[in-house]
Amino acid sequence: MYKPRHQTRTRSSKADTVTVSPFIGEVLAELQRAPHKVKIIQDNCDHYKTQIHLKRGFLTAIERIELVLIIDNDIDRITQQILANDYIGNRIRRYPLLFRGILDNNYT
Repeated sequence: MYKPRHQTRTRSSKADTVTVSPFIGEVLAELQRAPHKVKIIQDNCDHYKTQIHLKRGFLTAIERIELVLIIDNDIDRITQQILANDYIGNRIRRYPLLFRGILDNNYT
């Protein structure tokens, strides 16, 4: 006959999975190999903070990654925070421009 109107929907497990772009995956692997390249992220943050016309979301991402870098210098914990399925991790992964220059071999 008729279905009841108040059936509950089952939620997918989409909220539990984290989507990581191939670029972010390569960046995190490079940070594991060469931990000194964390300085590049800080340099990028300093560079972009000096620009006057940035999206508010990008400025928020800069603030979040600086917070992660100030709290801890351990590469494993930094990687864990970037991959986290929370507000900070999502905000950081949304702007891969923060990781510009890490995959280049010219920076030492």
